[in-house]
Amino acid sequence: MSYPDTRLLIANTWVDAAGGKTRDVLNPATGQVIGRVAHAGIEDLDRALAAAREGFETWRFTPAHERAALMRKAAALVRERADEIAPLLTQEQGKPLAEARIETLAAADILEWFADEGRRVYGRIVPSRNLDAQSLVLKDPVGPVAAFTPWNFPINQVVRKLGAALAAGCSFLVKAAEETPASPAALIKAFVDAGVPPGVVGLVYGDPAEISSYLIAHPVIRKITFTGSTPVGKQLAALAGQHMKRATMELGGHAPVIVAEDADLELAVKAAGAAKFRNAGQVCISPTRFLVHHSIKSRFVDALVAHAQGLKLGNGLDAATTLGPLANARRVQAMTQVVEDARARGARVATGGTRVGSEGFFFAPTVLADVPLDASVFNDEPFGPVAAVRGYDTLDEAIAEANRLPYGLAAYAYTRSIRNAHRLAQRIEAGMLWVNQPATPTPEMPFGGVKDSGYGSEGGPEAVEAYLNTRAVTIMAA
Repeated sequence: MSYPDTRLLIANTWVDAAGGKTRDVLNPATGQVIGRVAHAGIEDLDRALAAAREGFETWRFTPAHERAALMRKAAALVRERADEIAPLLTQEQGKPLAEARIETLAAADILEWFADEGRRVYGRIVPSRNLDAQSLVLKDPVGPVAAFTPWNFPINQVVRKLGAALAAGCSFLVKAAEETPASPAALIKAFVDAGVPPGVVGLVYGDPAEISSYLIAHPVIRKITFTGSTPVGKQLAALAGQHMKRATMELGGHAPVIVAEDADLELAVKAAGAAKFRNAGQVCISPTRFLVHHSIKSRFVDALVAHAQGLKLGNGLDAATTLGPLANARRVQAMTQVVEDARARGARVATGGTRVGSEGFFFAPTVLADVPLDASVFNDEPFGPVAAVRGYDTLDEAIAEANRLPYGLAAYAYTRSIRNAHRLAQRIEAGMLWVNQPATPTPEMPFGGVKDSGYGSEGGPEAVEAYLNTRAVTIMAA
């Protein structure tokens, strides 16, 4: 299956980097080079910024219904091309083809929702204290946006930012992940083919530190949006603050899963297990800390082990594969260290815990039982196919542990009690809580965290609001 080299998009033209620099793209299932991606320098960034400035001046004055029509046209192209885009995503990122196709089709859904939401950006008329004056509240796009997205969901993490920005009337320049360049390029290409004006969308790759420091500080850029680790997010947020740039930060998580004494055990294992091993656990909202009532803990561990052992590990292009490789060699090393640390501190490896094969970056789906609180896996986001389980006696104890860490992105709970559900809803410190279900991050719902997991939303009306200025205008009759 062919895989293309990826170029930069500047002013609706696909170009090589001015200096001709490129970097290799690897297939994580084989560890082999499958293509190359252009590596932008400062000259390329200056051209992209100039295009974004011009694109904004056009797009901000394009009527909302026309912007919506172009976004819907791009969404239709993404949907039509899903069977072409998904294999690109699988080859560069590793996830099973079925998951890649779902991610691609979800992008079309997200774009359509934001296209319509952009038509509902309203100001208001405020009753004036002077009958000869009219008081208005206006909503305007904030300006050109610089977006920084990761490799774990190369399309999804771009499209949430892109949809909200374009719906609000902003131009959008994204530095996508160099490890996974072709699938976001295919997404952006749909907008070019749909007919968006030059400069409304732009795409660059290169050195992350160089590009982020240059774009965030540049006067053309008025809004920053980033998805990635908490340490990097704090650095970028600080830089944005130095230049008075607004920012949306979707940062790391360490999602607790509370399984209450009265939970539907079969549902909890099926839903949380599927969420845990989706994309090999490389998901910011992945369940990580499983807190299970002591009365059902052993049964839960046995069932979760059976679920993990039933997964089919392999190349994502194989239709039978349900668990693909990790994205790179760094993740394999990280998982090995996580498991060894837990084992050394007294945890039991119930299944998995080792690298699989010598080709590619495969790691066995892993369940750790009786994990102590001082183990790394219970304090640092594992970002891999490792589920860590420990017991608890009271719901208050479980809630306290769920809230112990500085992270607050996602959380899960399983209970048949409405009393428990309400208590969890009130007490759990997370931007998103799913009860008796896997994650369902639909575009109409807020998507974001609290505490060290960031601020701002990439879903719901709140996402569009983040790309708007609010201005007060009072007009007095002459």
